[in-house]
Formats: sequence, C-alpha cells, structure tokens
Amino acid sequence: MELRAFLRILWRRWWLVVAPVLVVLAHLLVTYQSPPTFYQVVMRFAAGTVPAGLSVDYDRYYSWLTSEYIANGLADVARTRAFAEAVAARLAGGGLSADPTAIQGAIVTDNAQSILVVYLTWPDPAQAVAVARAIAAELTENGPSYFPQIPWPQEAGPAARLLDEPTPMPLPPSLRAQLLGPAIRLALALGVGVGLALLWHYLDPTVREEGELEALGLRVLARIPRRRQIHRRDSESAEG
Repeated sequence: MELRAFLRILWRRWWLVVAPVLVVLAHLLVTYQSPPTFYQVVMRFAAGTVPAGLSVDYDRYYSWLTSEYIANGLADVARTRAFAEAVAARLAGGGLSADPTAIQGAIVTDNAQSILVVYLTWPDPAQAVAVARAIAAELTENGPSYFPQIPWPQEAGPAARLLDEPTPMPLPPSLRAQLLGPAIRLALALGVGVGLALLWHYLDPTVREEGELEALGLRVLARIPRRRQIHRRDSESAEG
C-alpha cells in the first residue's frame, strides 16, 4: 500500500483515529497523579583489613591494596540476594517487615579505591533510615563473613567502617518520569485508532476510488462527480 493511499484511509476516518486518543487524554486529565517522591540515602564506608600472613609493619602497600579489593568486593556483595535477605532479617528483628527483592532493587553501589559508597532509594524517609542502618550494620558487623579468605572474627577487624550518618534526601520525580507514562498511553491509543480505521476500511465494501475497481480487473467507463464538484462546475458555467 502506498503512503498516500494509507493517509487517505486515515483521513477518511479521522474520527476513528482521534476518538481513542481523546478518551485516554480525558481519562489522564481526570485521574493523573504525579509520581511519588523517593528518598535517597548515601553512605560511605572505609574498607580494609589486615592482610593474612603479614605483619602490620611489613609493607603498607599490601594493606592499601587489600582495602581496595575489599571495597570492590563489598560493592558487589551489597547487590546480592544473600545480602538483601540478611538486611531484611535485621529489619524483621527490629519489627520492620521488608521484602528482600525490594531491598536488593533499591541498592546501588560504587567504590573509589578504598571507599565503598552505597546508594539506597526508598519511598518512605523513616523506613529509608531504618533500612540504611540495617545495611550499615550488616556491612560493618558481618562484612568479612562474605569472604572466605578473610580470617574472621578473631584475627581481623571490621571490613568496613561507616563514615556518613544515614540521612534521607528527597528525589523529586524527573520530567521524564512524569511524562513517560502518559506519553506511552497516548501512543497506544493512537495505535488503536489507526488499527480501527484500517479495520473499518478492510470491512467496508464501498468502492470509493477508480483504482479499487481497476485492481479487480474491471474497466471504469464513467465517473459521477460529487455534488460539490457539480455545483462548482455550474457556477463556473454561469459566470462564463
């Protein structure tokens, strides 16, 4: 089908294309609510431990190198399911129920050399502080247990030390988050309208153009013009 023929079909039944869009638009205007505000807690941890088999004064290079490895390793550990379940267990002990899947999805980590950074995004500020404290407790109190190569708990201290007190900061919804949902709904409504117009054209037995008859192998002998064309032709004849 040529593009011009496709556009003629849509123009002929433009009301079918527009109707679903107007219905969805009216529904959005009545029911639209701005996305909720989330809160983010940023915590930094100093990571490190005494390298196994080496004295403290042997070579400081290995101590710093080990701290970078641990910061990188804890950044990966904090995104695992096992870590999320351990945090959820700590919260349950404090009377707060949280889904480990939600905890795992709310944690983003990074590390810069020996510093581990944990980003927690949560919809409730009070719960965000509680979850952040549980994360910090799991990292500082139980961090070495995730690494079989670290002697724990007798010979090594905590693998991470909290440097920032958990403080929730509001994250207003971005313009993209506010417009993406309505835009997708309107696009789907437009697609439905186009589909309805094409379906009507497919089911409509009316012949509207000469090309439709010629496609069937029929020869067009004459054509009856529209009333507007007849009226225009008569007006031109009268003026002449």
